[in-house]
Amino acid sequence: MPFASIRIITDDVDRLAAFYERVTGQTAARPAPVFAQFTGPGATLAIASPATVAMLGGAVGPSANRSVIVEFEVDDVDAEFARLEAELSDVVLPPSTMPWGNRSALFRDPDGNVVNLFSRPAG
Repeated sequence: MPFASIRIITDDVDRLAAFYERVTGQTAARPAPVFAQFTGPGATLAIASPATVAMLGGAVGPSANRSVIVEFEVDDVDAEFARLEAELSDVVLPPSTMPWGNRSALFRDPDGNVVNLFSRPAG
């Protein structure tokens, strides 16, 4: 079963889509005003308004999750962090080497979701 996507529910699709456009360097596909998506080689990151999940009766809601990390593999964590740093309001962890060898920088998106830019060790 192939992994397809992760969807972030937000009260401000435009703001969050613009944030991830800056992070990824991609323009979001916007098939409707209540939905945006970024499709990469691994999976799709979808950003959607609560209207897209209204039929779920409150099972999901915007800005309410502190257990998921949205991760992007990059070639150079330090360079990507430097490119974005002036726009980041909540840095969780500046570029650091993890005990397992990955280089990571973690920060929060405008809705409070943690984003990890990481690179794997060479070799």
